[in-house]
Amino acid sequence: ANDYRGGDGPLHVFRGRSKNPLCQAFLDAGVQAGYPFSDDMNGYQQEGFGWMDMTIHNGKRCSAAAAYLHPIKSRPNLSTKTNILARRILFEGKRAVGIEYLKDSGVQKVYGEEIILSGGAVNSPQLLMLSGVGNADELCQLEIPVVQHLPGVGENLQDHVEVLVQQECKQPITLYKAQWKYPHVMIRIGLEWFLRQTGDGATNHFETGAFIRSEPGIEHPNVQYHFLASIINNHGRVSGDRHAYQAHVQILRPTSRGYIKLKSCDPREHPRIVPNYLTTEQDIREMRDCIKLTREIFQQKAFDSYRGPELTPGKDVQSDEEIDEYNRNMSETAYHPSCTCKMGSESDPMAVVDPTSSRVYGLEGLRVVDASIMPSVVSGNLNAPTIMIAEKTADIIIGNKPLPRASAPVYKPKSLDSQR
Repeated sequence: ANDYRGGDGPLHVFRGRSKNPLCQAFLDAGVQAGYPFSDDMNGYQQEGFGWMDMTIHNGKRCSAAAAYLHPIKSRPNLSTKTNILARRILFEGKRAVGIEYLKDSGVQKVYGEEIILSGGAVNSPQLLMLSGVGNADELCQLEIPVVQHLPGVGENLQDHVEVLVQQECKQPITLYKAQWKYPHVMIRIGLEWFLRQTGDGATNHFETGAFIRSEPGIEHPNVQYHFLASIINNHGRVSGDRHAYQAHVQILRPTSRGYIKLKSCDPREHPRIVPNYLTTEQDIREMRDCIKLTREIFQQKAFDSYRGPELTPGKDVQSDEEIDEYNRNMSETAYHPSCTCKMGSESDPMAVVDPTSSRVYGLEGLRVVDASIMPSVVSGNLNAPTIMIAEKTADIIIGNKPLPRASAPVYKPKSLDSQR
């Protein structure tokens, strides 16, 4: 433990340590391109290239459920229900008193002193709107009785949008053969994991990454990298067809804003999700820079012995217009939706949640505790910050005193000039 890290919490963190030479090449290339190396991106200095932290313990993913729920699931005062679908929050006047849900046997109800909604940035606003909490005009159009007019519910949707840059590898050192058309490789990986909880089956393989500033005048990193010693497409559903490597690169502070709306009163129907990716000039420019920066990094000396032809975007994508078109067609979500029930001051007409309590404005007995209450998306992955939100709200509910204000110093660049 130190000023930046705890040592005895329930969530286990594992530092990347891959022996694949491509991972080290990525770090070396970043330094050769002019960026710093960070020996702890969750410590004093986030900015730079370095080894990523992963929530992995003994070769298994240490999810929030594994860290917090599984150790206490036998408590007599804890009851869990799975394979059910919340239909709506039950209110008595302005007080939330229970949940109505769907199960195979039909509609059922459960009651409690307080309701904590942790459905995420999609399901939390959906359930609020189904329950009569949201924009009154839109609720009336669906003939949903209005409990509380909060026009910010479902608005302000933010996400990290990313794009892939893929390069063929001249040496057979990637994860290309880690797929079932090479069963002997998969069996070896499985046996090593089963016997030792180590090897290629004990990691998510995003062991190196980076946080960088893409242009002069920016105080904090606005671009993030995840490097993979393989290539995958269609959100990981399609394995690569050759030895290659790729960088996932995303903008961290998008200015585009989307929204989530109900399609109907049926909780089984997915809501309408409109992310509005790349709808501002700043986002378009920064995503264009992402491609250019990644190409510069992949052209560094560290990759000379590995670098084959560029697979994507490819040699035919060179001009700003061609890069923008590629980004429009090929960008994808980094699965960081957030901010659709944002916290803010009561004077903000679009605020949904009180930041001092996580309670929904205008209602009693109802809190929202998930990434939807972020007012703006954080500059990094959402898992740990979302767990922090839950920890903080738990302290508020229990009545624990706030932790003392952190005094650990944080890195600030000496110059705001570009590092390219």
